[in-house]
Amino acid sequence: MIKLYERGIYLVNGSEIIEDHNDSSAAVKAKTGTMISKETAKQGTMAYGILNSHNTSGDNKKLKIKFDKLTSHDITFVGIIQTARASGLEKFPVPYVLTNCHNSLCAVGGTINEDDHMFGLSCAKKYGGIYVPPHQAVIHQYAREMLAAGGNMVLGSDSHTRYGALGTMAIGEGGPEIVKQLLKKTYDINMPEVVAVYLTGTPRKGVGPQDVALAIIGAVFANGYVNNKVMEFVGDGIRNLSVDFRIGVDVMTTETTCLSSIWETDQPVKEFYEQHRRADDYKELKPQQVAYYDGMIYVDLSEIKPMIAMPFHPSNVYTIDELNSNLYDILDEVEKKALVSLDNSKVTYSLKDKVRNGKLYVEQGTIAGCAGGGFENICDATDILEGKYIGSDEFSLSVYPASQPIFLELVKNGSIAKLMATGATIRTAFCGPCFGAGDVPANNGLSIRHTTRNFPNREGSKITSGQVASVALMDARSIAATAANKGYLTSAENMDVTFTKPKYFFDSSIYDNRVYNGIGNADNSVDIKFGPGIVDWPAMTPLSEDMILKVVAEIHDPVTTTDELIPSGETSSYRSNPLGLAEFTLSRKDPGYVGRAKEIQKAEKARIAGEDIVAANKELEEVYGKIADIFTIDTKATQIGSTIFAVKPGDGSAREQAASCQKVLGGFANIANDYATKRYRSNLINWGMLPFLLKGELPFANGDYIFVKDLRKAVAEKITEIKAYVVNKDMKEFTLQLGELTDDEREIILSGCLINYYRR
Repeated sequence: MIKLYERGIYLVNGSEIIEDHNDSSAAVKAKTGTMISKETAKQGTMAYGILNSHNTSGDNKKLKIKFDKLTSHDITFVGIIQTARASGLEKFPVPYVLTNCHNSLCAVGGTINEDDHMFGLSCAKKYGGIYVPPHQAVIHQYAREMLAAGGNMVLGSDSHTRYGALGTMAIGEGGPEIVKQLLKKTYDINMPEVVAVYLTGTPRKGVGPQDVALAIIGAVFANGYVNNKVMEFVGDGIRNLSVDFRIGVDVMTTETTCLSSIWETDQPVKEFYEQHRRADDYKELKPQQVAYYDGMIYVDLSEIKPMIAMPFHPSNVYTIDELNSNLYDILDEVEKKALVSLDNSKVTYSLKDKVRNGKLYVEQGTIAGCAGGGFENICDATDILEGKYIGSDEFSLSVYPASQPIFLELVKNGSIAKLMATGATIRTAFCGPCFGAGDVPANNGLSIRHTTRNFPNREGSKITSGQVASVALMDARSIAATAANKGYLTSAENMDVTFTKPKYFFDSSIYDNRVYNGIGNADNSVDIKFGPGIVDWPAMTPLSEDMILKVVAEIHDPVTTTDELIPSGETSSYRSNPLGLAEFTLSRKDPGYVGRAKEIQKAEKARIAGEDIVAANKELEEVYGKIADIFTIDTKATQIGSTIFAVKPGDGSAREQAASCQKVLGGFANIANDYATKRYRSNLINWGMLPFLLKGELPFANGDYIFVKDLRKAVAEKITEIKAYVVNKDMKEFTLQLGELTDDEREIILSGCLINYYRR
């Protein structure tokens, strides 16, 4: 089904695969008649061509990228614009789209969600941007329809910013990276490695894009095969996939932890652009005659069966047939894995009680968002469900078209009426089911969703309140098959159905009449509308020469997600209030974290105010004493903050708040064995936090104090290994590393945060 190559490969003429070995250059020459070096062949990928054309550094190994377009949604754009305003923003220098698809439900917190929307509209007018009102489109569908262009690069403040199937190289990053682009700065990375995804064959009937995506994620997530690399889709199998199908696979590449994606483009992609009245935005893309890839994922589409990703990660995959054939064994395995994700909490967690009459029963189905809400997905689901009923028991089905133009066409072709007749409910374009703010199941419920993630809390669980539920990811077709069987898990392959594949007709009039487009028309006279929930960032101090850190959380899960660092769901309404949102930091993982962080922050506030530090925190008297036995420090000039340890933090969302909330509470560092994604590490750096790496055994524990001597000097002088001391373990010495940092990143850390850096 899927093969991972152990070495790099040469791809010749887009179809011939030559593994990298001692004689590979000769083999390439035999095929092409030309001797080509590996370095030259690396420049033959589509990814290299696009990255190189957007690089401003003049060095094809150390890139400084300027993007063509930017996009954000309503739980990120307020903080981004506030940061940019504080740093000197005058107008948006490139097209910047502000969508409103996350905080669309204006119930939690009174008016604050709609206040954010009005803030966005007024900023689009003042700085010259595009504003997409709530319920018009989810962020990525609007970008596909109106923003993507062949050979372009798009930066978005949502992790699923992926438009590779349309020939656009898109990257999802935390808000500060958007700020840099708004201030005409660059996105700085080393030239990434590129891994080919070679598609061949034709998908089976009933297999959809989510099935292919989950199979790939299952093969590459745990081993880090594509971590921070670009996935480049090639092969003869691409022509057997519709553009909607390709988009559905592409958006899920985020769950592999890759940096970005790009696909070969062809006539169907050209027709997509023509259909959306943007024919000039099409560009044919394909690798050069010889292209070298740092690895290859070989996918035979004909062998992929309907898949299910069980709780609590998209990589926890099985075929639906495999699950149904080994129900109790697999459910027992999933339950044991879940206890790790749930931190072995006292919550009772069971899936085996979902087995009824030898079949797995689920309580909810959802087809939604940037992954599931596409036209073809919903039409195929309609064909499976037509003439059937979802029943009157616990099972429910909700469908969210990804944009109003898609919704309109589904109304015109009768799909909406057919779905409603089955008992399904139809909703507007909203991302809520993806992050626990929509269709939250009952306690102990199991939801099957064609959405992007199934991390803990993504379905609305509150473990500390005794509430837990589960999400399993599936394709829309098998969700529809399950709905047709009234909630009993069913593979779409087992349904007798004729897929009608109706043609899609894009009607732009909805956007023409509702979307505000201020590109090139910034009006500085416009006053920004500030609701009472929109709060400025608190002042942050530059890095001191020495630092005292207290460990206030210790997390030993193999991977810690951004959802666990700062939960989504109802907390999203507070994303415009740094102080208010910070109260939720680690609330579903370590409820005592906020209190412990605030206690040590009292001492730092006293230091800044010139008050008695020890009076603010009595523990520091002993800490200062032990440090003084070895070192001389100026206590009034030594920062006092908190840090957390996590094995591998940062999987998942691009949300900058996973880092900024820690900083607001006085967090000055993370200590980790590794970082799950580049974007989380970048978020730490941009908020002036030290992304420490620790190898070997943990020398400290939760509650211990750590002293770091000459820290500012180490950052400024690019010292790779930094000596630190566990104060309350007789000044036990250990080594911290910072990893590679650009000169700008060092300056940001020295300044205390990105805002300070630009102000300076």
